[in-house]
Amino acid sequence: MERDYEVIVVGAGHAGCEAAYAAARLGCRTLLLTTSLDNIAQMPCNPAIGGPAAKSHLVREIDALGGLMGKIIDNSFLNIRLLNESRGPAVLAIRAQADKVLYRSLMTMALESQPNLDVRQAIVTQLLVEKGAVHGVRTKHGVEFTAPAVILATGTFMRGVLVVGQLRYPGGRQGEPAVEELSQNLEELGIRLARFQSATPPRLHADTVDYDRLTEQPGSPVPLRFSFDSLKEDRLQLPCWYTRTTPKTIEVIRANLHRSPIQSGSVVGHGPRFCPSIDRKVLRFPDKLDHQIFLEPEGRYTKELYCLGLTTAMPEDVQEEIVRSIPGLEKAKIMRPGYAVEYDYIIPSQMQLTLESRVVAGLFTAGQINGTSGYEEAAAQGIMAGINAARKVLGQEPVILRRSQAYIGVLIDDLVTKGTTEPYRMMTSRAEYRLLLRIDNADLRLRPIGRELGLVDENQYQRFEEKRRLIKETITWLNTTKVTPTAAVRAKLQELGSGDLKKSVSLAELLQRPELAFKDLAHFAAFPQLPAEVIEQVEIAVKYAGYVERQERQVAEFQKLEDIRIPENIDYMKIHGLRTEARERLSEVRPINLGQAARISGVSPADVSVLAVVLKDVTRYVS
Repeated sequence: MERDYEVIVVGAGHAGCEAAYAAARLGCRTLLLTTSLDNIAQMPCNPAIGGPAAKSHLVREIDALGGLMGKIIDNSFLNIRLLNESRGPAVLAIRAQADKVLYRSLMTMALESQPNLDVRQAIVTQLLVEKGAVHGVRTKHGVEFTAPAVILATGTFMRGVLVVGQLRYPGGRQGEPAVEELSQNLEELGIRLARFQSATPPRLHADTVDYDRLTEQPGSPVPLRFSFDSLKEDRLQLPCWYTRTTPKTIEVIRANLHRSPIQSGSVVGHGPRFCPSIDRKVLRFPDKLDHQIFLEPEGRYTKELYCLGLTTAMPEDVQEEIVRSIPGLEKAKIMRPGYAVEYDYIIPSQMQLTLESRVVAGLFTAGQINGTSGYEEAAAQGIMAGINAARKVLGQEPVILRRSQAYIGVLIDDLVTKGTTEPYRMMTSRAEYRLLLRIDNADLRLRPIGRELGLVDENQYQRFEEKRRLIKETITWLNTTKVTPTAAVRAKLQELGSGDLKKSVSLAELLQRPELAFKDLAHFAAFPQLPAEVIEQVEIAVKYAGYVERQERQVAEFQKLEDIRIPENIDYMKIHGLRTEARERLSEVRPINLGQAARISGVSPADVSVLAVVLKDVTRYVS
């Protein structure tokens, strides 16, 4: 039995799957270890991918780099919708409800079929470390596997505790054991840990719901996909539904708040602010009575319904009262109660931007162990950890995505540079340059990097190149094709609700009018036959040209700070012009450039100015 590998990945959640797949495809002998082969890519909370915030942006970026998540959800969704259509291209999003059993099966097959990758069931209890560098892992059965790079993607399993009401018992998630020994091992190695918590709602039996009292939420009538390589074809979709809480619901919750874990103290650690429990909503918004509740199928061949918006870890009898106070759910039966899970995570300032530990060389971390929440955030870290672990083993330079280049770059930079006091969720508002980081152009931003790395194959890249060529040629065509103000042209513009035309203009200038779309240009010139994704890119590029150019100028200014490198061995304690807090924070985070230093919490603009002066003659401050 082979026990020597180049990369070992611990945990087969969404982070571990992407990490193992990337490392194996980059040519490393890779081992993926999981506590249960039956639960690879499990969705213990909402079985959905994408959605509001920047989650769907992350999925598209993973796909552009050559990852799996987008392709797997495209082949397993039950319902898919476009969100935020009226709010502009920067925040446009896709959300897909997954058949979680099919998603898990497809991901498992992809991993088990991947050359260079072994998938094995085992519980890791210890890292093997010599002279400050990892060289393998030891399992609960005492088996050792060696590798110069190890990626921890342990999710909520490290010292996990499940909570329902006042009941607390060990578990990584419902029905699965916690991993106790690994946390102690990490602490012995000098890695600092803290506690977070997450929670999930009850699941209901679909046949006990009164759908006449619910509002249907059908899937998109227009074919949608996450992956740039998936075929857009019609597929039979299942509807989702929504309802609302009532004054009776709020009354039940208020009457039982003393039994809520968040009030009684049986839950410790911060939970995700952007996904609060229903009891926390009642506390936070005491005047609001009608909270939305979404009912979503968990699979095509199961009766379970997920209750989005009804997250709680209150006792089961209270959960039943809450459910039956909601219109349409008066006779609903709970199949699985909601619960909370507490777990250890690594304080993320101990990582480098490559996701390698500063404490133990060769140790990488990805997913909830780094303090994030969400499948998409985990998968995004996973692919980057897999890439950088493989490149370290192969003696190649690491890959660090910039904040102006990808939401993945924003995510990792935020974790390492700013840290987090609650489970981190990727929001579009966190990105300074979100007009450049749209869901529609992730391939234009990142596919060349995926190709250079070797994660994007020749056929995929040829399709991308053809798309890029058509975009460029079409924009040139729009800028060089003129429209003159003939009577017919002026009449058509009036019919389209657009202003009069006094002089000849280019088609691009016409398209910049808010009331005109690309398809309207067919009335004024020979209309080229183009794929929908090309039209989308061209229309955004032309209509938002001024805004895009302004952000690109901002990026250029921003890049000047990013280009000022900071030596790795600089001794901040010797720089007396810095405030004490700044010296401590800079010593902890170890920024790689002045731009990153400026983003560290506790480092002021005055500290950055001092550091900029010091870097002009830094030799006195390096050890």
